[in-house]
Amino acid sequence: MDITSKQWEDEIKKAAAEAYDKEIAAINKQLEQEILFALIGDVNAGKSSTINKLIGEEVAGVGAEPGETTEIKPHAYTDKIYFVDTPGLNDINHKNSEETLKYFKNADVVLFFLNAAGTVFSESEKESFLQIEKINKNILVVLNKIDAADEIDRLVKRVRKETGEKYEVVPISSRTGENIDLLRNKILEILKKKSKDILFAKSIKEKAATAHTWIIGAATSAGAAGALPVPGSDIIPITAIQIGLLTKLAALYNKPLSKETAKEIVLTTIVGNIGKSIFRQVLKLFPGAGSIAGASVAGAMTLALGYAMKYAYEHNIEITGKNIKEIYTRYRERAEKQ
Repeated sequence: MDITSKQWEDEIKKAAAEAYDKEIAAINKQLEQEILFALIGDVNAGKSSTINKLIGEEVAGVGAEPGETTEIKPHAYTDKIYFVDTPGLNDINHKNSEETLKYFKNADVVLFFLNAAGTVFSESEKESFLQIEKINKNILVVLNKIDAADEIDRLVKRVRKETGEKYEVVPISSRTGENIDLLRNKILEILKKKSKDILFAKSIKEKAATAHTWIIGAATSAGAAGALPVPGSDIIPITAIQIGLLTKLAALYNKPLSKETAKEIVLTTIVGNIGKSIFRQVLKLFPGAGSIAGASVAGAMTLALGYAMKYAYEHNIEITGKNIKEIYTRYRERAEKQ
């Protein structure tokens, strides 16, 4: 190995180590936080079934039955994640109303449920929405039971208009599971702004859809970094992106990943399989195609790496450079054929 290659590998190792320390510190900080979800909607809006679908298992205490709304209190899903459920601000007694508004004010995410098969956004629902909007803007409007309703697009447009075009309206079916992944992603987008997305994602049973979203996002970012026009300028950002993906997936699946293993995997990905060597070959064959080639290579190898890790975690395969390389190579070859 010549000195240039050795220096290049040392640079990747250094970047990987620095990125690992930064990502692990951020993840550990997240795991010290708490998340509060506030749910509002009629008892027949499907709150409990929606939460169960989101989480991937039954969450006790969420979703009140008719006549069970005399007390408003948080229900713990884990020691860090809480749900507060109310059928509507107009349906609780005056004694509880002030306390309930405090929960909505402190909530990280407010899930405002509407029944697509009922009277969508009634006057009482509008009144409740306006009260909540004054104290918390982190609202997702959940239009549930779309499997039992017609003209869903029209309903979504109407609700968006009546809420000032400022909030996401997510049409779902908690019965069939339609768009549950979309709702989960919207929740994670809000929590990411609060640096709490990994805390939520790792705590739920359903992990595959979140892993898929993170992998696609990292591959897209790596592709953009690979398109940088300055030769070699993509090495450090691509390394950081891949380390970020590795540590997030490790946290998601609750599988610790050491710094040395992370460095080994990234080095194997960039140097041992695809990386710059292929990039240089493509440049020789297609002069002037640097941006396209770089984006294609960086995106493909990050995509393959992410799915290799996902596969290993979901099939209880030991995370080693050798094992990931074998899985990664199969995914890389598949990506190159597409």
